[in-house]
Amino acid sequence: QVQLVESGGGLVQAGGSLRLSCAASGRTFRSNAMGWFRQAPGKERDIVAAISGSGGITYYADSVKGRFTISRDNAKNTVYLQMNSLRPEDTAVYYCAAKDRIGTRNIATMTDYDYWGQGTQVTVSS
Repeated sequence: QVQLVESGGGLVQAGGSLRLSCAASGRTFRSNAMGWFRQAPGKERDIVAAISGSGGITYYADSVKGRFTISRDNAKNTVYLQMNSLRPEDTAVYYCAAKDRIGTRNIATMTDYDYWGQGTQVTVSS
């Protein structure tokens, strides 16, 4: 049974930092893209960042470019999201996801992701 478990969320002041982790179990994703998505209250879920299996290709939403960094450790089957210079508008539930299909195409396409974590709350106070 595949599981993705996020951790690292919490409450932080504007300008602060958080590091999210997503540990996968049940299978290896070293050849599969993984991503972080977020959903704020009353809004649709959107992509934040994605990374290819090798880590050589990354994607960032415009709103987080220069502030967030996605990375992965395939030996640990884990993907990370380092979030710096956090803003109140970053407040959301953050979800980790993984693709079942191997490859680097469409890593930013949310509907292409097959496995999802339960989410972790990030709240940024002003």
